Amino acid sequence: MRGHSGPVTVQRGLPAGAARRAAELYWEAFGRKLGPALNPPDKAVSFIAAHLNADRAVCALLDGQVVGLAGYQHGGRALTGGSARAVLRAYGHLRGLHRLLLLALFERRPGPGQLVMDGIAVDPDMRGRGVGSLLIAEVAAIAAEQGCQEIRLDVIDTNPRARALYERLGFTAVRIERTPYLRRLLGFGAVTTMHRPVATGEVREP
Repeated sequence: MRGHSGPVTVQRGLPAGAARRAAELYWEAFGRKLGPALNPPDKAVSFIAAHLNADRAVCALLDGQVVGLAGYQHGGRALTGGSARAVLRAYGHLRGLHRLLLLALFERRPGPGQLVMDGIAVDPDMRGRGVGSLLIAEVAAIAAEQGCQEIRLDVIDTNPRARALYERLGFTAVRIERTPYLRRLLGFGAVTTMHRPVATGEVREP
């Protein structure tokens, strides 16, 4: 954030009243990927904000404002929610069914010993200040506390900047799923799965 130079802090969960801000950051980071399923942008941000699971978020804060966000799956719940009924209610039955099919393509379930991340979203003005590292460290602590051995995430081929960030933060590509038949539909043609090991020493002291 321009004009702010205080320390960035990290907390688990979304602060009260921060759902819209979190949804805006999430959309800025992943709108290219989710656009075909949730556009137009204003409606998408409102939908995401209304269906966030706040307890599946890790936030970076500067002067009390959310400047970074990471989401994760645990216990069958992820940061972004919204049932099939909610999608149909928001977008209508005819258009909603098409969107449900697209959203189903993005579903990822954790394997044994895995914590699945929804990715990292950082305010553009805060990039280069270590916000991503802080978020990953906290997610790793959560993973260690849950007895997970690794963190998993997926990154699309049209987002090389995100992949480069994840590599700097200790993630390694383990699989590339090429989906050229989806390029015209979703705007990307490959998804890379990346893993990062979790050390037991990453558990936070109470």
